[in-house]
Amino acid sequence: QVQLMESGGGSVQAGGSLRLSCRASNRQLCMAWFRQTPGNEREGVASIRTADFYTVYIDSVKGRFTISQDTGKNTVYLQMDSLKPDDSAMYYCAASLTMCSRIVPDDFANWGQGTRVTVSS
Repeated sequence: QVQLMESGGGSVQAGGSLRLSCRASNRQLCMAWFRQTPGNEREGVASIRTADFYTVYIDSVKGRFTISQDTGKNTVYLQMDSLKPDDSAMYYCAASLTMCSRIVPDDFANWGQGTRVTVSS
């Protein structure tokens, strides 16, 4: 089973930036970032197919967030710019060896522990 280690969360004012990192213990087909707030379902934010760098984003973060990877380090990054209070959540890294067509929790078998992002207005 793959291990995922996240880092980079924190607190920032609206309009600021944060970069999240997620290192996998071995290479995966697909890496993604999800986020979740209390009482809500986990929401897919962005994904990257490691073989060809194909990326997918949800509409609310397009143009503000960028997912990227360092294949040599099995590490995925989520650069978050122009942050809004609505972006505040626990962010989770996820990995899949078999699926990369959707950013839905059921398609990802491996999860990190989460890192908190708080954006104040």
